[in-house]
Amino acid sequence: MTTVRWLCVMAVLGLVAAPAARAQEPPKPGPEHEVLKKHVGTWDLTMKFGGMETKGTSTYKLDLGGLWLSSHIESEIFGKKFHGHGMDSYDAAKKKYVSVWFDSMSTTPMTMEGTYDAGKKTLTMSGDGPGMDGKPTKHTSVTEWKDDDTLHFSMYMGDGKEPAFSIVYKRRK
Repeated sequence: MTTVRWLCVMAVLGLVAAPAARAQEPPKPGPEHEVLKKHVGTWDLTMKFGGMETKGTSTYKLDLGGLWLSSHIESEIFGKKFHGHGMDSYDAAKKKYVSVWFDSMSTTPMTMEGTYDAGKKTLTMSGDGPGMDGKPTKHTSVTEWKDDDTLHFSMYMGDGKEPAFSIVYKRRK
C-alpha cells in the first residue's frame, strides 16, 4: 500500500512540475526591431578619421530569430585592413537599444545603450569602450537616417564636442 501511495504522489508531482519544466516562450521581435531592420543590406561607406578619408563596405543582417542585428565592416585605417563586428538589439527589460562592438584594433569590446527618436530619425547610444590610448573611455554614437538609403554615423569620445570620426553609409542597390 505504501508503494502505491508513493507512486501516486510521484505521478501528481510529475504532472504539477511538467508545465514549469517546459521552456518559456522565446521573445519575439517587437516594433522597436523595425528600426534595426532598416539597416539590413550591403552599404558602401566613407569614413573620416584623423584628417583622413577612407572607403569601405558594411553588411547588416538580422540574426538569432530577428532579435539581433549583426553587422560586419571592412575598411582600411592608416594603411592597414580594418574589420569590425557589431551586435545590436532592443532590450525590452531596459527599454533601450543595446550594442556590442568588436574590431581588429582592440581586444576590448565596446558596450553601449540608448534610445531612438522617431521624429528626428536618430539613434543615440552611449557607453564604454577603449579610447585612442587603449584606456576605457566614454563613447557616444549618433546614427541619423537622412533617407532610406543614406545614414550618417558620428562617434564622440570622452567629453568631445566634435566627432572623433564619422561615417556616411550609402545603401547598395
